[in-house]
Amino acid sequence: MLNELEAQLAALKQEATQAIAAADTLERLEELRVGYLGKKGQLSKVLGGLGKLDASDRPRIGALANEVKEALQQDLDRKRTNLQEAQIQAKLESETLDVTMPGVYRPLGRKHPLNSTIDRVVDIFVGLGYTVANGPEMETDYYNFEALNTPADHPARDMQDTFYLPDGNLLRTHTSSVQIRYMEENEPPIRIVAPGRCYRRDTVDATHSAVFHQIEILAIDEGLTFTDLKGTIKVFLEEMFGAELPIRFRTSYFPFTEPSAEVDVQWQGRWLEVMGCGMVDPNVLKKVGYDPEVYSGFAAGFGAERFAMVLHQIDDVRRMYSSDLRFLRQF
Repeated sequence: MLNELEAQLAALKQEATQAIAAADTLERLEELRVGYLGKKGQLSKVLGGLGKLDASDRPRIGALANEVKEALQQDLDRKRTNLQEAQIQAKLESETLDVTMPGVYRPLGRKHPLNSTIDRVVDIFVGLGYTVANGPEMETDYYNFEALNTPADHPARDMQDTFYLPDGNLLRTHTSSVQIRYMEENEPPIRIVAPGRCYRRDTVDATHSAVFHQIEILAIDEGLTFTDLKGTIKVFLEEMFGAELPIRFRTSYFPFTEPSAEVDVQWQGRWLEVMGCGMVDPNVLKKVGYDPEVYSGFAAGFGAERFAMVLHQIDDVRRMYSSDLRFLRQF
């Protein structure tokens, strides 16, 4: 029985050593450790025969079993270290960055000249304490005309021929409708800037488009005068053009302001009409529930395309809608 146990331990050691040497993954190595040295492993099964030996022979088999166990444990530890190092090396090689390879170029987008112009205008007025306001592009007749002192039989409607929808609504002709909606929901004092897309049935040419972008400002408070309007416009134009330029106000007409004026600026040796403005008509204040005896206000509006064309010396408004990369890459 003694010789049989010694032979089993020797065979177990040889078999385990070969299996450990052939293991190619850490998972396989762990399976071998459990299979040979675990509580229910093969070494424990061999030692189960100790009870059949004489008491004098048991220490010899016990010592031999410990030698086998220690030898196999050393083989396991050495193999685990080798496999871990190989795993780390493989990961390093797979994640190595070849700094000699050319970089992947992704062209950066550019801001459209129209968008950059709108952003520039909004930044100026926000710096003056104005809040950005927005409204729907599809409007009702009330917000687009009636609330702005332009009833159904008013001749000023001919100046803003627009696109009507089957349900009686229309595509807004200006962002003035945003002012009405904002005033209905807010009490004075009010200072807002309203940028947005507008629509009119204009014949498309170098300076006109059926779809365009308008920016309007509105200020309502106690004691506002035309002087406040002139000062605001002067500061805005100086910031927009980056210099103090000659500015003039010419009498004009808008149904929702009284008095009204067109604003010209002298740019590169000639006068350019850049916006319309005026004091808010008392009828408009009454429509939104403001007392015109207490509050007054001013408004101004202009086309973003016009400023973009002036600032970037663009000769045709249609270029801004053509999506021609040769044109857009200039900005």
